[in-house]
Amino acid sequence: MDTSLPIVLIPGLAGSPRIYAPVLPALWGRGPVTVANHIRDDSMAAIARRILAEAPPRFALAGHSMGGYIAFEIMRQAPERVARLALINTQARPDSPEASERRTRQIAQAESGQLHAVLDVLYPGFVHPARREDHALQRIVHEMGDDVGAAGFVRQQRAIIARADSRPTLGTIRCPTLVISGDSDATIPNSLSQEMADGIEGARLVIIPDCGHLPQIEQPAATAAALVDWLRN
Repeated sequence: MDTSLPIVLIPGLAGSPRIYAPVLPALWGRGPVTVANHIRDDSMAAIARRILAEAPPRFALAGHSMGGYIAFEIMRQAPERVARLALINTQARPDSPEASERRTRQIAQAESGQLHAVLDVLYPGFVHPARREDHALQRIVHEMGDDVGAAGFVRQQRAIIARADSRPTLGTIRCPTLVISGDSDATIPNSLSQEMADGIEGARLVIIPDCGHLPQIEQPAATAAALVDWLRN
């Protein structure tokens, strides 16, 4: 009898299926894999509803960065459908006023045709300091931005600005949970990964060495190993 578990992966802000490409072969052996489309709506509630409408009845769920915010909303809407949860370089906290102000400026830039310029400003904070001159990784970030498009990026930012505080609901999560962070994540500090792991009963925290905010493409082998272990145990 087939006991494989469907896997739903959610990328982050300005992220596309390309972010998961290096780890897909390892995950594919564990069950059917879907990369969710998270660019069509401008609220977390609507994004989560649409993903749930398109997802299998029960599945393992992994969300990276913004994808983690969406994963928390999915857990609020339909916790019984999520068999396992992985939170990758994300946080449970809502946007700060300063972050929302910065996002509002980025929305204006994207709407004026400067999405690549926005991504170029974000890129140094996305990767380990040793990779800030890695043009191949920067090209992937640009390509993902092109996949999402300016309108999709704007919708994502509006959803992120208005997202809920997920800290009060951490204690309600009962499925096996993995929290992943890079040891040098300059976008979402490790302390916020620890906060999630501490708040979710039985959660396992994995800090990937020599890694920034994009572990799937910065350290694919270590990221894949952590995810496969999460699916197996």
